Amino acid sequence: MKTKNHLLTLLSVVSLTLATQVVAQETEEKEETTLPVTLSGSVDTYFRTNINSLNKFNSGATVSPGTSFANGTGFSLGMVNLILTHEGEKSGVVADLVFGPRGDAAVFGSVDASGDPSNSAIVNQLFVYYNLSENTTLTFGNFNTFLGYELISPTGNFNYSTSYMFSYGPFSHTGAKADFTLGEASLMLGVFNATDITDTNPDNTYFGGAQIGYGGAYVNFLFDDDYFQVDLTGGWDVSDALYVGVNATSASDYFSGAALYVQSPLSASFKLGLRGEYFQDNGLGLFELDESVIGLTLTGNYTAGNLTIIPEVRLDSYSQENYVVTDVPESGNPKYASSLSSFLIAAVYSF
Repeated sequence: MKTKNHLLTLLSVVSLTLATQVVAQETEEKEETTLPVTLSGSVDTYFRTNINSLNKFNSGATVSPGTSFANGTGFSLGMVNLILTHEGEKSGVVADLVFGPRGDAAVFGSVDASGDPSNSAIVNQLFVYYNLSENTTLTFGNFNTFLGYELISPTGNFNYSTSYMFSYGPFSHTGAKADFTLGEASLMLGVFNATDITDTNPDNTYFGGAQIGYGGAYVNFLFDDDYFQVDLTGGWDVSDALYVGVNATSASDYFSGAALYVQSPLSASFKLGLRGEYFQDNGLGLFELDESVIGLTLTGNYTAGNLTIIPEVRLDSYSQENYVVTDVPESGNPKYASSLSSFLIAAVYSF
């Protein structure tokens, strides 16, 4: 209860600050109201097949790793992403809409007050922002999470498939946040509804969030009375030929993990990258308690204008015995393996 009171107090202070600033500037020249709305976005689709397991759903076999998106077999759809942006002198708005299987999975928490699917289940992000100064921005609405290394949109990721840490962390938050630029450092403070509950707050539950950034690294925090997650992300160009990214996280009694991302250009149009991840179940329920997975994903990016072709080979090795069911013959005696290997090739067009 004490944490909730602190969060509500912080929200009140942020709201009062915004209101005071707006009133103080009412006598200033009004922003142009005829500024254009810009449209950007992407379309993605893919083909995926397992190498050591069946590709038939409802067969009893393990047909995909337990991560978000790109879990279909054969030729499959990703999503259409349409982003409308209006940017004024001091304020602006972003409406980020998603359509398709990847989009549906990203906004699964879009429910109304009664818990039924909401009419806004195509809204990935919808927020307004106000620049109090060159170093301070206030944002109000629904926005993608600040935790983790990977993003919902495939245009923001090198790998097409996603990591376990991304998949079981938050996707988005609805609330208010303040971003501060502090010289070479940055700070974000926010108050949000429960994770991924985008439309309303049915349980009167609030989370606090914070991010501290410096030198290409960010330490992120998300918490309420019963939950605490700390997360580290970073990325650096070690040289013209090598980029290294990192992610490590621990979420209360749910999960923990770490990942390394290494990428290198082999030509002007082709890059090769490797993601290595360790993920442990600390009570999440994906595996048995304290069981884990090591995921290795080798990904290529071939770019031709706005189109990126992404071939990818993935190997997920599980510590839990008999976790992967590779076949269920008519005899009824399933065949097991300690790993699942798969191949996909995706096409992502951005505009």
